[in-house]
Amino acid sequence: MTTFLCGRKGYVHLTVGSEVNCFLEQDGRQVVELPFTLRLDSFRIEYYPGTDAPADYISYIHGETPVSMNRILSRQGFRFYQSSFDEDMQGSWLTVNYDPWGIGITYSGYLLLGVSMLWMLVSRGGEFRRLLRHPLLKKGGMFVLLLLCLGSGVHAQKRSLPALARKQADSLARKQVIYNDRVVPFNTLARDFVLKLTGKLSYGGMTPEQVIGGWLLRPEVWQNEPMIYIKNEALRRLLHLETPYACLADLFDGEKYRLQKFWKGKQDHHRKMTSLEKAIVEADEKVGLILMLQNGTLIRPLPEDGSVEPVSDTKIQAELLYNRIPFSKLLFMFNLTVGMLAFFRLLYRGLRRSSALSDSSGRIVALSFSSRLADTFFPFSLYAAFLFQLFGYGLRWYIGGRIPLGNGYETMQFMALCALFLACLFRRRFPFMVPFGFLLSGFALLVSYLGQMNPQITPLMPVLVSPWLSTHVSLIMMSYALFAFMMLNGILALCLRRSARMLMLLSRLLLYPAVFFLGAGIFLGAVWANASWGRYWAWDPKEVWALITFMVYGAAFHARSLRIFRSPLFFHIYMVAAFLTVLMTYFGVNYILGGMHSYANA
Repeated sequence: MTTFLCGRKGYVHLTVGSEVNCFLEQDGRQVVELPFTLRLDSFRIEYYPGTDAPADYISYIHGETPVSMNRILSRQGFRFYQSSFDEDMQGSWLTVNYDPWGIGITYSGYLLLGVSMLWMLVSRGGEFRRLLRHPLLKKGGMFVLLLLCLGSGVHAQKRSLPALARKQADSLARKQVIYNDRVVPFNTLARDFVLKLTGKLSYGGMTPEQVIGGWLLRPEVWQNEPMIYIKNEALRRLLHLETPYACLADLFDGEKYRLQKFWKGKQDHHRKMTSLEKAIVEADEKVGLILMLQNGTLIRPLPEDGSVEPVSDTKIQAELLYNRIPFSKLLFMFNLTVGMLAFFRLLYRGLRRSSALSDSSGRIVALSFSSRLADTFFPFSLYAAFLFQLFGYGLRWYIGGRIPLGNGYETMQFMALCALFLACLFRRRFPFMVPFGFLLSGFALLVSYLGQMNPQITPLMPVLVSPWLSTHVSLIMMSYALFAFMMLNGILALCLRRSARMLMLLSRLLLYPAVFFLGAGIFLGAVWANASWGRYWAWDPKEVWALITFMVYGAAFHARSLRIFRSPLFFHIYMVAAFLTVLMTYFGVNYILGGMHSYANA
């Protein structure tokens, strides 16, 4: 409200050599004078080495600190943010934000919220500390402490397809090329080429290098090979295809491009594409990939003048290893299989004997597995899965040179890692954390594997090149992992009614750090937004649904005033239903509603 009443926001257009002492308000109705003048000396775009991918946009203001993404100019209460630029690079657009009172008040509110959340965790008379002292969860006192620690030869292959000899193809795998706006081994380009066309990592028993070599050497043969995957049935009928695979020749009628005949275009830009239109676009991208390969624009070797520095052999070897091991596929199959076995074993024993029995001293003897083999197998498998996921995630971090939190695929990978980490920490005190950790991580990896999530390693867009990224996303994904544990805990409690009260205590204990992580992630994201483009809150769908999730889970804190939350049955049903808001916040917004946080077009 203070920002709305006292603040001003607009835009200023600077051209090289010209002085400006005013800006246009956001609604375009009023020109506001500045108490100083600005002069643009120059504007330039920094690129990632050897690529056309922008790394930063920089406006050099006379006598001032350069303005770029995540680096603002502050003068006499006015804050200037890099917004856009002219095509001829002779002008720059800056967002102007004047908010003398709102920033201090807003940040003070964030600080008070953070202090109050910490106080709720450490206060001796608080509900959280009381839960830690509860006899059913007495050993859970370490929870917070632990949680806060985080060629030329050609020969015939299958079906007589001409392709590179295996030895020559393997020698090409390590060659460095520029692809996807970074320097990569040729294996990465070839792998993505085959995956994009066929939906698989290899074709006809040949390596990706052999396939791409065949297309280069004998395109007249390969254009008749049915390897372009067409998923949409309606498009297959239009193309008269009997199988899901088309050859390049199927998409041309003489010199006429058949897909262009089917594409009517979107008359209304606000209308979403139909499934057929999306399928045509996807098929057109695959055709374009082949044409780029044939005209020589897909493969870009390193320039001979040394303007692009090659990456180290160690990094090349790491990327080859990363490409060779299907981390997500192996782990989601393993985790879901072992998780189902562990869950059904836990459920079976719980239905027979209840999930826990009290001894004479009032202590809880946790439900254990019946055999020593099971007692050894499940924890060992959990640690092995965590280390394997950590190894794959670390490889991706090392290869990309940044923390992997920049897209949907990477955030789901991080969530799976968090789930396994939490399960490893607490599996001794809470045995049901073992199946929960397996199942949650397995489903997260399955979603990342099957969904429309791009597994390619790419440079970050300039606005994301910020230390705020890792903190903001890590806190949010950690809260999602805890909410998911509470959801699974609720399902288990609904199956094991005798243990519902003890499981409710555990969920209430997890509720505190989960909601606080989410709250901290939200207001740190707001601080980042204000530092990057001058506003803390834009009512973006992601922001709105994150706030809804925060409020829905926050309601469960008020068991004293809302007596219904004292009922274990209602509490668990509420926790299961509340997880729908998490699903909407992540998947619904990221892939359906769109907005600034959307991965739908990533």
